[in-house]
This record gives sequence, structure tokens and C-alpha cells, in this order.
Amino acid sequence: MKWFRKWHYLILFLTAGVVYLSCFDKWQVYAGPLEKVKDFYDKVVLSMDSGEGAPGTGEGLWKDGQKESQSHGEDVSGTGQGGLDETDFSDGQFSGTNLGQNPGSPEGQNPGSPEGQNPGSPEGQNPGSPKGQNPESTDGQEPGDGDAVPQKPELTYMEVEDGYFADAVFIGDSRTVGMYEYGGLGDISTFYASTGLTVYKLFDAEIAQVEEQKKKVSVETALQQKQFAKIYLMIGINEMGRGTVETFIEKYKEVVGHLQELQPDAIIYVQGIIKVTTARSEQGDYINNEGIVARNEELAKLADNEKIFYLDVNPLICDETGGMEPEYTGDGVHLKAKYIDIWKNFLKSHAVSEEYLEAIALSKQ
Repeated sequence: MKWFRKWHYLILFLTAGVVYLSCFDKWQVYAGPLEKVKDFYDKVVLSMDSGEGAPGTGEGLWKDGQKESQSHGEDVSGTGQGGLDETDFSDGQFSGTNLGQNPGSPEGQNPGSPEGQNPGSPEGQNPGSPKGQNPESTDGQEPGDGDAVPQKPELTYMEVEDGYFADAVFIGDSRTVGMYEYGGLGDISTFYASTGLTVYKLFDAEIAQVEEQKKKVSVETALQQKQFAKIYLMIGINEMGRGTVETFIEKYKEVVGHLQELQPDAIIYVQGIIKVTTARSEQGDYINNEGIVARNEELAKLADNEKIFYLDVNPLICDETGGMEPEYTGDGVHLKAKYIDIWKNFLKSHAVSEEYLEAIALSKQ
């Protein structure tokens, strides 16, 4: 009985506890947790033993003869929640959360991040990289694909003297004839120009005077015999009554392309067709400013600003109506001799700068 005397206080305490729980509390203090453990055992353990499904799959969970849905997001209770939302386990177990989620976050997401994304990164992107690109890549290029494409420099012009045109050839119709006669460049530059010249007969026209030959030769032959650094092309007024804008531009493109074949080192200045006066334009025939504008818009598109450049003197010689200044012309079509200098000075102030051409050459390397 020595052990009884040693532990009698503990035995008396336990006996009093048992009497209290049996007679007064009826063991209710443990009823709730025990019931929850029993429910969990019935739902999970027994269902696994019977082979009717596994926890977390949404299949085979039965209670009171009815299947209890556990599919993701499916609402069968009318509460707007699905799954095991009535099971309340403490100490880190389920407590009103849907399967496959972290507490407080939508299904299948990390807390605090938009659906299907990594936290802090825009949709479908890696953090810190532009949309649709891999980190450290630019302009849609993959890393290691090679050097980035250099940007074309800004087009710049320079002011030049008459000597700039010493290695230039002017090709065109009666407007270019006026430049030859009154522009002061007849003894400096080469001119292949004729009244009535068109893009359709440009290379076949025998209007070119070459050295050591008395008879004029075709423009084609002349360009084969001598190379130029610049080509100034002013042509198009005589074509107004023939074909359409589309057929004119198609032929003009062919002319420019063939000039590049014959003169591979030359830069080509495509000049916009000079407008006529508004009064001349409104006479109702094929020569009108509306048609000229339509053609010039397409001519401007031929410029690549590398070997082909577009120049348009019209803003300097037209009035507020959009046509040529009446005082600048005698027939409404051609510039008077004393106003040719407006056109010539425009060309002198719009020579493509050497720095720009050098930058273009470097960008090609």
C-alpha cells in the first residue's frame, strides 16, 4: 500500500474528475471534437476502405446515403461554395477553404496574384521583361540572335554652291529645258532634256549630246558611256493625258530601276511634278492640279532615303489656292526665266548631306 499513500492525492483527483464528468457534465466537453473525428473517419477512412474514392478527387464521398459533391467550384449546397466547406478542423487543417486553394485566394492561384500569373508579373510574361519577350531581349529578338538592327539616321540636307552639280545629270521635259536655259547650270551640269519627253520614251529619245560625237544619242546610250554622282529627274506633265495614275507610277518605277542599273553609284532625286496655275487647272482638260497631286503622292513613296530622295518645290512657287503663282508664269504651266532661280536655289538648299550619306553607308556594313 506504499504506492497508494504516495499517489493517493493523484488518485483522488482523477476519481473526482471521473465522477464530475459522469454525473454532471455527461462528458459533453469532448462531445464536439469526438463527433468531428467520427465524421472525418466516416467520410474519409471508411470511403477509402470501401474503394469508393479518395479524398480530394471529388468522387466517392457519401454521407447518409447521398453523394456529397467535392468537385472544384461546384455548388451543391446553395451557398455559392463547393467542396468540403462544412468541415472545420483546427490546428492547420481545413477550415472553410476549397480544395486546391490557399486560404483567401481564388481557386488554383497564389495569394495576391492575378489568375494564372506569377506574383508581380504582367499576364503571360516573365517578371521584368516586355510583353511577349524573353528577358534581356529587345524588339522581339531572342538573346544571341545577333546585333540589333541599327536605326536609320535622320535625313539632313546641306546648302551647296553651283559646283555641286558638276557631276549631276538633269533628265526631264520642257520644265528641265527651262532650267538648262535660264538656271545658269548649262555649262556646269549635263542635261538630257526635251520638250514633250515622257517616261514612256525616256531611254529611247535621242536627245543626249555626248563628247566626240556630233550626232545626239539616246539617253540609254549616253548613260552607258558616262557615270554620274547625282541624277535629277523632273518629268510627268506630258503624261497627264495618257493612262492613269497607276500606269504612270508603274512606268516611273521602271525608269528609276533602270537608272539604278545604269548608274549604280548615283543618288537619284525624284522631283515632284510642278503644278500649274489654278486658272489653268480649271480649264477642264487633262492638265489639272488634282491629277498632279495624285501623282506626286505616289512619287514621294518611291524614296527610300538611301539612294532615292524626293524633292518638291511646289510649296515655294504656289499661292493660297494651291496652284502656281500667276505672276511666276506666262502660260500657266512653265516658270518664267526670272523665277527659275526659286527652283534652282531650292535644289541648292536640299542637297543630301555628306554626313547623312556616310551614316547610311555605315549602317549597311
